[in-house]
Amino acid sequence: MNPSTARIITLCSTIAMSSAMAAHADESASPCGALKRIVAAAPQHFATLNPADGRAIAQPYGDDAQCATTGGNYQCVWSARDAGSGTNALEGVGADIASCLPDATHDVNSPGRQHFYLGQRGNRTEITAQSDGSTRVRLSVSHQ
Repeated sequence: MNPSTARIITLCSTIAMSSAMAAHADESASPCGALKRIVAAAPQHFATLNPADGRAIAQPYGDDAQCATTGGNYQCVWSARDAGSGTNALEGVGADIASCLPDATHDVNSPGRQHFYLGQRGNRTEITAQSDGSTRVRLSVSHQ
């Protein structure tokens, strides 16, 4: 193969890979959109949600989110992308909740737990993000 052909093939491969990566980034769901969908579904006991609906919340911090509706709660658990960075991921999720849900009251802000709520007692949606070991994060949303 002559050098000009090899350069063209390399250039085409680079462009194709860059386009594929850009398309993948555009397809990713928003953590804010996911949080808002989950909170909106809380009064109906999350009946409209499926396990994939919460994965976007974890996407900036981990790749293995497992989400489910269990016992009147919607929960997601994931491993922080970087070993030992569960605290960073927890702080990031807390910041996401605060910025995406500005009407939420942030009443617990500790190194291992972030707690928010929306609404009055008796008709309240609670959002808790907490450490689950040193590298895992658990998000739980419930409606009282």
